[in-house]
Amino acid sequence: MSGKWKYMIVTALHFSGKMRFMDLKRLMDKIAPKVLSKELKDLELSNLLTRTICDTKPVTVEYELTDLGNNLNVIIKAMGDWGQRYRQSISRK
Repeated sequence: MSGKWKYMIVTALHFSGKMRFMDLKRLMDKIAPKVLSKELKDLELSNLLTRTICDTKPVTVEYELTDLGNNLNVIIKAMGDWGQRYRQSISRK
């Protein structure tokens, strides 16, 4: 889960379910297509998501979290909760 984009990809797939490449690209406006492709390949190699090639014209590819990938959301939620508490503690000072 290194890098800033993997967290966002996993979170997007958790809340949205299956997504196509361009849908992910639109959601993460500032990511370059080359970087998104690399991050998706890394997550697939780590067994955190699956890549399904759909038999459509034009060919579409869908990405979906595996059970292992969905388990990351417990950690991501805990990090988000900690971040909110941290920001609140700083704003009180």
